[in-house]
Amino acid sequence: MLTVAAVFVLSFANAQQREKGTIELAPQIGYATANYYGENNLNNNSLGGVAFGLGADYFFNDRWSLRSGLLYQPMGSDLGGGFKEKINYLTLPVNANWHFGSTRKWNLNFGPSIGFVMSAKFDGNDIKDLVVATQVGLNYGIGYKIFVNEKFSILIDYQGMTGLTGIDDSGDTSLKNVYGSFNLGAVIKL
Repeated sequence: MLTVAAVFVLSFANAQQREKGTIELAPQIGYATANYYGENNLNNNSLGGVAFGLGADYFFNDRWSLRSGLLYQPMGSDLGGGFKEKINYLTLPVNANWHFGSTRKWNLNFGPSIGFVMSAKFDGNDIKDLVVATQVGLNYGIGYKIFVNEKFSILIDYQGMTGLTGIDDSGDTSLKNVYGSFNLGAVIKL
């Protein structure tokens, strides 16, 4: 207990300043929920799943960085009646990341992403050919770093994504993905 308390006290006491050119890598894992939205009134339920990936930040100064990486994102919807549509994406986000607070441990990020369908199933049947192969989305998120030492921090964050492109390859529907995940990551300064 004393060790955990010491880590939290040190995290509030120490500033973790980043200079231009600093690179941080952040492997992460989280719990995600996803559903569809569109012009039709949907009574679907959200699906939950495990999301993971590797993020990277390139710092322009101690307030701004560019965040990108590769993320595995499970999406889809529980359509009711025991039917579920599950679409898994490999996503490449490109976010502006604003670090704020007196110690720059908080961050807000936003930007576009492109996702590539890895698999798509409806009630256990492959429907990958019926789904648009790429998805363009708008990302947004907030996070907090717990400082451990100059080279290592722990990241706790929420990341959301609103799909801007439809998922149905036939063009008959305007259903799009909406996604959110709570994540835990290790931040490693290179």
